[in-house]
Amino acid sequence: MGSQPYLLAARSIVKSFGPTNVLKGVDLSLARGEVHAFLGGNGAGKSTLIKIISGQLDRDGGVLEFGGQTLEGSVAAHVDAGEIAVVNQELALLPHLSVAENIALPRLRRAGHKYSERASEAIAIEALSLIDPRFARESVARMVGDLTLHERQLVEIARALGSGAKLLLLDEPTANLTASETGRLFAVIRRLVADAGLAVLFVSHRMREIRQIADVCTVIRDGKTAIDRVALCAITDGEIVECMGQSIAHEEAAALRDRGSPRVKGRRDTMAADGDTIRIKRDDIDLTVQPGAIVGLAGAPTGPMALIEALTGLSDASSWKVERNGAPMAYASSAAAARAGVGFVSGDRANKGILGALPIIDNLMAARRIVERRGCVSRSEPEEGARVVDALDIKAASLWDLPSTLSGGTQQKLLVARWLALQPRLLVLEEPTRGVDIRTKHEIYALIRKMAAQGTAVIWWSTEYVELVELCDTVLAFDLDGHPTRVLCNAQVTETQLADATGMAA
Repeated sequence: MGSQPYLLAARSIVKSFGPTNVLKGVDLSLARGEVHAFLGGNGAGKSTLIKIISGQLDRDGGVLEFGGQTLEGSVAAHVDAGEIAVVNQELALLPHLSVAENIALPRLRRAGHKYSERASEAIAIEALSLIDPRFARESVARMVGDLTLHERQLVEIARALGSGAKLLLLDEPTANLTASETGRLFAVIRRLVADAGLAVLFVSHRMREIRQIADVCTVIRDGKTAIDRVALCAITDGEIVECMGQSIAHEEAAALRDRGSPRVKGRRDTMAADGDTIRIKRDDIDLTVQPGAIVGLAGAPTGPMALIEALTGLSDASSWKVERNGAPMAYASSAAAARAGVGFVSGDRANKGILGALPIIDNLMAARRIVERRGCVSRSEPEEGARVVDALDIKAASLWDLPSTLSGGTQQKLLVARWLALQPRLLVLEEPTRGVDIRTKHEIYALIRKMAAQGTAVIWWSTEYVELVELCDTVLAFDLDGHPTRVLCNAQVTETQLADATGMAA
C-alpha cells in the first residue's frame, strides 16, 4: 500500500456461493478526495465486492481496512454510523413508505431523534434538490411504490448523497438518469469530493461517463484484479475493455452493424403476421411502424413511458392513439397485450421483470405460459429452455437455479429471451441494456435484430443516444416535459440531432 493514506483497502477478498467462486482474491483501495472507477464485465464480481464493502455480505477471506483500522468482521458498524453509503444496482427502497421516510429515517435513527414528518420532508427536499429541485418539491409525500424506476433511482441517489458519508459506493447510479440529471449528479460528486474529501467508488459500463467523473480505475476480471489503481489519463478505452475480457473482434462488430434494421415480413408460422402495420398518433405526430422496423424513443422518461404504457396495456388512459392495421390497439392488461402479440421488456428487471423466487426455467417460459394460458411446466419446456440457454450463452449451472445466481447482464438477456421463440408482432423495450457490459449489449442487439428480421416491429427506448444511432433509422423524440417534438429518420438520427430534439445533452 505504500504511504498513501487510503480510506478503504480491500486485499485478497474471497467470496463463494456454494460451488461458485465469485471473488478469487480481489484487491481494491480508495483514497479520500477521489472518484475511483470500478470496472469489469457482467459477472466479474463488482456488485459482490460492493455488497461486502457495504456490509450486505460477509467475505469468506481477505482483509478489509477502513479509516486505517483493520476490520475483523463486517463493516456493518461503519454503515450504521453513516460513514459508508451505497446505491445498489437493484434499488433498496421500502415501497410502502414515502419518499421523505425513505430518505430521512436512516439518518434520524442514527441520530436518536423522534420521527417528525416536517423534519423528514425538509431532509428529503434538501437531499433531492441536489439533483432535481422540481422533483424534490413534488415527490416528498408520495409512496415509493408509486414511483417510476427513474424516480426511485433519484430517491436512492439522494439518500446516499445526503447521508454525510465518508465513502460513497455507486453501482450503476446513472443507468436510469437523463443526461441532464447525470450532469447534476456529477457536479454534486465533484463538489463533495473537493470540499469534504469524499471517496467515491463508481461503477458504470459507459466509458464516456467514466472519463467525465473518475480519476483512477481498477478493473476486475473473472473474480480477480486485472488492473489496480491506474490513472485514467494513462490508459485507453480499448485497453480497459481488453482487460475486462469484453472486447469484440473487429469483424464481429462490423457484422453486427451491417445487419441494420431489416424490414422483412413475418413468417406465417409465427405470431408476426404479414402486413401488420402499427400507426402511432398524437398532436402533430403521425408515425407508421412497419414489420421488421426498429424505432427508437429518445428523451426524458415521462414521454417515452406514457407511449410504452399505451402500447403494452399498462395504462388504460392515454393521449396516444394507436392502431394496428387500421383498428384501435388497446388492451385491458399487459397479459391481454401479450396474447395479442405485444411483448414487453421492462428496464426494472428486479421489480417488473425477473421472477426472483422462481427458477430460470420459469423465467424463460413466463411469456409463453401467459400467451398459451398455462400455469405449469409442460414436458417440452426443459428441452426448449436448454436450447435457449445454450444458444444465448447464458451461463447457468442448472435451469432450476434461481435467477439471482446470474449476473445482472445475463438476467437482462433472460428477459429478452422470453420473447425469442414467440416472435411477437410488436416488442417494446424499456432501457433493455441497462447496466450491462459491451459484449452483452451487442448480444442483446443481435437478439433484437434477429427478431426484427423475422417480422417483429420493435420500439426501443434508450437514454444512450449512441445506442439509438447504432440500432434505429427512425427515432421519435420527446422534450423534457414529455411532449413529442419530431420524428428523425435515416441521416437525421445522430447524437447531435437527438440532443437538439430532446433538449438533453448527448
